Amino acid sequence: MLSCILLQIVYNLLSLRFNSRIRVKTYTDELTPIDSAVSVHKAANWYEREVWDMYGVFFANHPDLRRILTDYGFEGHPFRKDFPLSGYVEVRYDDEVKRVVAEPVELSQEFRKFDLNSPWEAFPAYRAPPEPLKIEAGAKKEDAK
Repeated sequence: MLSCILLQIVYNLLSLRFNSRIRVKTYTDELTPIDSAVSVHKAANWYEREVWDMYGVFFANHPDLRRILTDYGFEGHPFRKDFPLSGYVEVRYDDEVKRVVAEPVELSQEFRKFDLNSPWEAFPAYRAPPEPLKIEAGAKKEDAK
């Protein structure tokens, strides 16, 4: 079963010439590309590359959408919540063979979904707040009981 993660993209734009700011928010998932802002704002080039590299958001019509912070052979997007903390591959220099080797990481536990109830919801001394007293217009407080 394929589950899509909803991602929020926020552009904060500042105009020094007109002394104004604008915030643009949009939503996408990992399968739906959004249009690149590079044709309008050239400075968005590296920011969009970083978002692609770290989160996996695909920008359509981007002139050079490639990894900027991770290695070219890196798999996955490390800032996403479904990415394991230890990663998938361990890359290290092996002094015996005099080269860099990549070995798969053995995860100590399989992926688990931590969608649990809060411990405060089952707190034994928890009491629901009393419902507010509803008084109709023209009625007295004693009549509302």
